[in-house]
Amino acid sequence: MKVEDFDFHLPEELIAQTPLLDRTASRLLVVNPGTKEVEHHQFGHILEELQPGDCLVLNDTRVLPARLMGVKEDTGANIELLLLKQTKEDEWETLVKPAKRVKVGTVITFGEGLLTATCTGILEHGGRTFTFHYDGIFYEILEQLGEMPLPPYIREKLDDQDRYQTVFARERGSAAAPTAGLHFTEELLASIEAKGVAVVFVTLHVGLGTFRPVSVDSIEEHDMHSEFYSVSEETAAVINRTKAAGGRVIAVGTTSTRTLETVARDYGGQIVASQGWTNIFIYPGFEYKAIDGLITNFHLPKSTLVMLVSALATKETIMHAYEEAVKERYRFFSFGDAMFIRPKK
Repeated sequence: MKVEDFDFHLPEELIAQTPLLDRTASRLLVVNPGTKEVEHHQFGHILEELQPGDCLVLNDTRVLPARLMGVKEDTGANIELLLLKQTKEDEWETLVKPAKRVKVGTVITFGEGLLTATCTGILEHGGRTFTFHYDGIFYEILEQLGEMPLPPYIREKLDDQDRYQTVFARERGSAAAPTAGLHFTEELLASIEAKGVAVVFVTLHVGLGTFRPVSVDSIEEHDMHSEFYSVSEETAAVINRTKAAGGRVIAVGTTSTRTLETVARDYGGQIVASQGWTNIFIYPGFEYKAIDGLITNFHLPKSTLVMLVSALATKETIMHAYEEAVKERYRFFSFGDAMFIRPKK
């Protein structure tokens, strides 16, 4: 299967640069899997699509304000650090700009000394490891000094940093938001629960690899990045009860999907309380074991995320839906509109 098979024309002006004032004001394209039928709604219509006895699964990861602007202690040169992954208590893997100025032993100061970092290693991909020094609580200092690491296709400044967090974000550690969850408000979630739909959470910390383009011609040769996930006892129990009773499991976002399908793959189709690292790569031909339906945003051409949604419906169905979305001027990517792939049953 070729990467080119998942390409489509996307006018640049359809890439949403800012979030809508009302989270639920986004549009919702409803797709019937296996057919080319689509319906056009507002996002609040999702309440009508969900049924009593369903289970809605959301990713409660919290985006770190992981972009830090500092200066080299010896020369005063400006350095930008992007935190990628915590490896020890005060040690992080990072991306650095400009990297050539940062060698092992380089000390960088942030916030006039509120936070300092010493380079302790150079990584294969050109990144750096840093050990951080501070007084107080690291995450509180990060909230004070850091900026949200918005995706590269968003060039507008984000006035309200909370708009790149879901209203249910809890577990710190993500380099990017699980963007399908951005459409939900506390009021909408309360209405969904009042309808008899179970609402549960998993955690998957989104890595920047999610924006990395597929650089091979053949899909099967692509090396997927790893991300940390966690599923609680309570979430596993609710999902398994839902399935046993004949209810439907609706994932919110590709991150929730990858988490559940990883666990189902590793535990014989059951959802089990677990945590670890996943590099699961879902593309057409994949057999879904955990989810029945999916709420997701519109993704980049030729991306692994377009391949994932194509595996749930069909490639032809999704490519047609994307053509319709472009024709009807839907907003794309992180701050854009949403799609709901209805369960087949």
